[in-house]
Amino acid sequence: MIVILLILSVITGVFLGKHFGKKEKLAKNLLILSAGFLITVCLNEVFPQVYTAKAGSSLGIFVIVGVLLQMILEALTKGFEHGHFHHHSEHNILPAALMVGLFIHAFIEGIPLANDEHQLSPYLWGILFHNLPISFILGAFLFNRKEGSKSSSYPSLLIVALFALASPMGMLLGNYFNPDLQPYFLAIVGGIFLHISSVIIFESNKSHNIDWIKIGLVILGVSLALIMHLFHHHSHSSH
Repeated sequence: MIVILLILSVITGVFLGKHFGKKEKLAKNLLILSAGFLITVCLNEVFPQVYTAKAGSSLGIFVIVGVLLQMILEALTKGFEHGHFHHHSEHNILPAALMVGLFIHAFIEGIPLANDEHQLSPYLWGILFHNLPISFILGAFLFNRKEGSKSSSYPSLLIVALFALASPMGMLLGNYFNPDLQPYFLAIVGGIFLHISSVIIFESNKSHNIDWIKIGLVILGVSLALIMHLFHHHSHSSH
């Protein structure tokens, strides 16, 4: 079921991007909403699991590793996951470095799912919410290019398939790791989540005015994550 949800989140995002991809504001709003959700999952779910693990304070180093790793990956993607896709669209191609960066990013996020105790955990929902806007941008980029690029449809479908399968492949690999390593992988992903969500949330607008819509979307994302957190913990405490 987890694999199906991961694949569906990418396919749904790509489908929406293909049909509504010219609405750049919609993509930005989806990113901001997901960032509010993601940072709440990170601080409310991932970090508590990390810091209550037996490994203790040394796990903070792995959070920093996650932050630094995401910074390196963004050197490949040029901020594609933040909605900065104009750099790539100028050339009307999808650079290999971009796909490598996105694949590694999604692959690493999938590893902790292998030892996730609950089927529909807030961590999983964090990935699903995060996948939607990135896939939206990917779909908009791949399927809304200039006329005459129809020959690129097969490579585009291959790219979507690779991205959709990245997290399930990470989850599959995670089954071969010692479960004791779970907190370390969670710490790395926590660093990745923290970096991505904070960059999206704290990215200034051009005029540096208060953006009430952005603030509202962040609050909505946070609220959704908190509701899911309460529902998840209530459902499992009642069993």
